[in-house]
Amino acid sequence: MTRIVVTGAAGFIGSNIVKGLNARGITDIIAVDDLTQGDKYRNLADLQIADYVDADSFYSRFAQEAYGRVDAVFHEGACSDTMEMNGKYMMDNNYRVSCDLFAACQAQGTRLLYASSAATYGGSASFIETPEFERPLNVYGYSKLLFDQRMRLACDPDFKRSHSQVVGFRYFNVYGPREQHKGRMASVAFHQFNQFQADGKVKLFGEYGGYAPGAQLRDFVFVDDVVAVNLWFFDHPDQSGIFNLGTGKAQPFNDVAHAVINALRAHGQQPALSLADAVTGGQLEYVAFPDALRGKYQCYTQADLTALRSTGCDHVFADVHTGVTRYVQSLLQA
Repeated sequence: MTRIVVTGAAGFIGSNIVKGLNARGITDIIAVDDLTQGDKYRNLADLQIADYVDADSFYSRFAQEAYGRVDAVFHEGACSDTMEMNGKYMMDNNYRVSCDLFAACQAQGTRLLYASSAATYGGSASFIETPEFERPLNVYGYSKLLFDQRMRLACDPDFKRSHSQVVGFRYFNVYGPREQHKGRMASVAFHQFNQFQADGKVKLFGEYGGYAPGAQLRDFVFVDDVVAVNLWFFDHPDQSGIFNLGTGKAQPFNDVAHAVINALRAHGQQPALSLADAVTGGQLEYVAFPDALRGKYQCYTQADLTALRSTGCDHVFADVHTGVTRYVQSLLQA
């Protein structure tokens, strides 16, 4: 039987990976997390796992081979708050824990598929998985970059030195079900859904960085697509490396807002609005760009998928309209 570990299993991407594994009939899953924030349990309540282990005790016990033969670890556990300024905590939690986990996986012949981040690029205008484009704007991005660099050293540039598969995924702007616990770090689509339900309108940042209101561009990727790519690499243990995981197509925040508004209007049996009509009618409102984010904000991200496609992964990603509409429909059913 295939035994899998998912760290951060009660979190957003981790719980969706557990769901994806369950859909394949895989239930021998050790879920690792910290449930101090107790309502995260909801992300696991409808899923099948073999055991739950607190993160504080898992990593040392795993290094001692306390869980028997583990085929693969999906390492999603991390502090993902880009506004967290405690560098010691961030480096201990995101970097050192990951290094120890990698060493244990290599010793046991366990494959490691881990979450990196597009925050490693930070101020860069190009998003290619090579050092010249890596310019993190905060300690979160640096914690992810340093582990990527460590993997390059440990596995050599072609990832041929490691004894078992190692894959790092640089997630771009992921949105979708099971993110409700993330608070301010939840996706813009989630916040806009709640804004529209409460106030009949959604809010976006106004002009900033040379971009018109709501026109800042991000690579928004639906969580189902993130899971699909993770599982593609699980099915291809010969493929290792660091890969961007986005759609490869930047879209403006206006597109997200537009999709949320019209998905909710459709639910209320109201006709769709154009973006201009949504602004004129007050369904979309622009607010001043916050001073706290100036100089720390990516106005443009777009995953270069050249490396991903070179592996043979030909997954087709949902665009914003398709993915956000599906997401809103799932939120309405919750």
